[in-house]
Amino acid sequence: AGSQIQGTAGIPRQSRRRKSLAIAYEAGQGEGAEPRRERWEPRDWREQLERIREMRRSRDAPVDEMGVQKCYDSSAPPQVMRYQVLLALMLSSQTKDQVTSAAMLRLRRRGLTVDSVLQMDDETLGQIIYPVGFWRNKVKYIKQTTAILKQKYGGDIPSTVEELVQLPGVGPKMAHLAMHIAWDSVAGIAVDTHVHRISNRLKWVKKETKHPEQTRVALEEWLPRDLWKEINWLLVGFGQQTCLPVNPRCSQCLNQDICPAAKR
Repeated sequence: AGSQIQGTAGIPRQSRRRKSLAIAYEAGQGEGAEPRRERWEPRDWREQLERIREMRRSRDAPVDEMGVQKCYDSSAPPQVMRYQVLLALMLSSQTKDQVTSAAMLRLRRRGLTVDSVLQMDDETLGQIIYPVGFWRNKVKYIKQTTAILKQKYGGDIPSTVEELVQLPGVGPKMAHLAMHIAWDSVAGIAVDTHVHRISNRLKWVKKETKHPEQTRVALEEWLPRDLWKEINWLLVGFGQQTCLPVNPRCSQCLNQDICPAAKR
């Protein structure tokens, strides 16, 4: 610490400090500064959100009873639990919660750990997880990812979104949910097809988005951070029960009068 206090190469301390001083303005202050912009947020979103909470109060959608947060062994050691969360997320892609839950139950009956999966041959693993969507690809991805976890992470799963999405078969939605469920950390909003669809229907995005990852970025620009963890659970169940992909049940929706996409 003492060497930092001394003057360097004969330069007086006072002049050095003055030289490193940078002039910064608060937003909307100073010559040439841009005026402060109002943060965009969707019309009626707080009321829409509160009504969705009301519709989800009974917690009886498939995601509530058979979602990934229900698929792992909560009594397992934390490292095993986190691995099971990641595997459930990998299986859940383009697969109904009921099918994912059943596949996870069959895997857990055999003792679902990194080592047990590595010792399993591809054919056996395929038979156990069938009929999850794209099960052949998932066998390959699960084996590759599990080997990486064993070699690089000591059998645990990574604790950052950046590392999680590098794993074979793991996309951004899975990575954010893994952070939520396995690590109890909110790194971003988990956007699946339900969240993507409903966000566009409610005009919770400034411009229409084509892909879930675009929706995630758009939502994170305005949605208060303390809601990021809740929003996936709320909208997935709402999308499974009321705001269906085809023939949404608008007549049963409490938001019918303030939803831009409602069929009245």
